[in-house]
Amino acid sequence: MLTRELLAIPMPAGQRLDINSGVARLSGSIWAALWRDDRQSPTTAVLIVHPASNFLGHYALRDLASRGVAAVGLCTRYVGNDSALIMENCVLDIGAAIAHLRGLGYAEVVLVGNSGGGGLAALYQEQAEHPTITETPAGDPVDLTGLPPADRIVMAMAHPGRATVYTEGLDPAITDETRPFDRDLALDMFAHGPTFDAEFLDRYRAAQIARNERITGWVDDQLAGLAAHGREGRHGEKTGPDDLPFVVHGTAADPRFTDLAVDPSDRRPGTLWGDPWTANFQPASLGHLTSLRSWLSQWSYTRSRANAYRCLAGVAAPVLVVYGSADCAAFPSHAKGMYDAVTHDRRALVEITGADHYFQGTPELAAEMCDHIVEWSP
Repeated sequence: MLTRELLAIPMPAGQRLDINSGVARLSGSIWAALWRDDRQSPTTAVLIVHPASNFLGHYALRDLASRGVAAVGLCTRYVGNDSALIMENCVLDIGAAIAHLRGLGYAEVVLVGNSGGGGLAALYQEQAEHPTITETPAGDPVDLTGLPPADRIVMAMAHPGRATVYTEGLDPAITDETRPFDRDLALDMFAHGPTFDAEFLDRYRAAQIARNERITGWVDDQLAGLAAHGREGRHGEKTGPDDLPFVVHGTAADPRFTDLAVDPSDRRPGTLWGDPWTANFQPASLGHLTSLRSWLSQWSYTRSRANAYRCLAGVAAPVLVVYGSADCAAFPSHAKGMYDAVTHDRRALVEITGADHYFQGTPELAAEMCDHIVEWSP
């Protein structure tokens, strides 16, 4: 019989906790759902992670548990709200979860980075094996030593990292961040598409990176200027903001959304939010609302550390990459790039034909992914 248990995992202390909910701040816990078959005694836990998504109800948990493992869906401290998310704190949350699972008696932990969890899982394992990070990209101290390594890593329907996929969708036709509809038509995929030649794509990709780097430079300037707005408190202490929110328009302008010849696959045109032009400005689609510190850690192309292309090169644990041929969010080049980044031969690359990002209407394909995760051994 399959059962579900809610795990209250002690939250790592001493780090920034920029979330509005007092209940969440004061609980001292992050949360996870653990599914298992009570007729068995699993010794392996499969931990599925993402920086901000609520994985308590992840679609793979039942299927994994029915295959004889403990299946765990983790929520980081930023569940449901990534506007002030710091990737390094998410790494600490994963470390707390793995330590908790080891304390429950699970001898092996398989870390699954799903979707936007790919870059995070790769960063976690790199730092667990070879800790080097002592501060966030904004300069806040963080201690990533002593993280318990996972035994195996899976990149499941994953892209290499939020900053990478975000920049691939960043609209370069926006040259004034306050006026998203005053557009540079020479760099407007919606004016040139739906198909694109190589010359346009080269200019477009370079302009996307340039826009990301312009925002990063602006963020650095804003952080440097915040000290000027401090005030003296009642007891002589310095008070004042050390972070600010801001808006980024145009984050769903990847040419792959309209031109299926760019990174060919079985996908249909469009985004996870439907029409690309609408998704490009929809507030709830990727990364429109952020803070200065979060930008550097989560979205900056040059400063974010959660990049599987870079991190997997330093990972000694076995790595499985599973991708769907019809996925419109994590593309074949992402999967192959992550596979190629692994520097040892304990790796595997698996395509699930016909699978989209969430296995909508195809539970048998989700079950196939779970088979690969449970049965794969290097």
